[in-house]
Amino acid sequence: MNEYELALVINGNLTDEARDEALEKVKQIIETENGSIFKVDDWWGGRILQYDIGKTREFFYYFISFDAETGEPFMMEQEIRKIDEVIRFLIVKTEK
Repeated sequence: MNEYELALVINGNLTDEARDEALEKVKQIIETENGSIFKVDDWWGGRILQYDIGKTREFFYYFISFDAETGEPFMMEQEIRKIDEVIRFLIVKTEK
C-alpha cells in the first residue's frame, strides 16, 4: 500500500449540505476503489481567489490522506472528474 494525499477544491457557492455531500461522494469513491482514509483536513476552509474559475471566486479546500494500491488513484481520478461540485483536484503520492 502507498500513501497518497488528495487536494480537493469545491465550489464555494454551494450550501453547507451540498458541500458536505460532494465531500462524502469523494470519500465514497476512495473507499470504493479500496482506499483507506486516515485523515481529512479542512484547515484552509473557504478562500477567495484573485481570479475567477468558472465565474466563481470563493472555494473550499480539503486535503484527504489515504492509503491505496499503486493503480487505484488513477481510477479515483476518473470518478472524481464526474462530480460537478469539484472544481479542481490533485492526487500526489507522499512519503510514509
